[in-house]
Amino acid sequence: MSRIGKKPVIVPDKAKITFDGSVFKVQGPKGTLERTVHSSVELKIEDNIINVIPADASRQTRALQGMTRALIANMVTGVTTGFERILEVNGIGYKAEVKDDVISFSLGYSHPVDFKLPPDITASVDKNQIKLSGYDKETLGQIAANIRKLRPPEPYKGKGVKFLEETIQRKAGKTGKK
Repeated sequence: MSRIGKKPVIVPDKAKITFDGSVFKVQGPKGTLERTVHSSVELKIEDNIINVIPADASRQTRALQGMTRALIANMVTGVTTGFERILEVNGIGYKAEVKDDVISFSLGYSHPVDFKLPPDITASVDKNQIKLSGYDKETLGQIAANIRKLRPPEPYKGKGVKFLEETIQRKAGKTGKK
């Protein structure tokens, strides 16, 4: 049974929602998002409260109910307050700097690596931390994962790009011969 799907989504006053047929659209101070809702679930909107109702009691429909509710809640939160992801660059000589919508990395390769950001994502760099912010949680997470993929953290010295809350399992190196 989907417990997440049964929770209502409360829409703040600064967000405007529309639902026609199968397209759910939300507008807020940060931007506009829209998503097609699966036909197995139905949205019931009353007094700025959204409830996700399943069409039947099958296992797949209950799963879609919870997923749809989570996606809608993320959309509403994104256009009202926004989301933020922080990455950390570790390693001697490893650094990042932002120029307009391009992040330029120095990650131990023989050349600098430039990463172009989409228009709805902004970035700022403070020492070795990169703060990504935007209103679409899905896009923000994918961009953060793509940046991490440029130089994933390695387990021996911990060098590379990692999420701030991520912990790297460290391995012991070779033991020297005496």
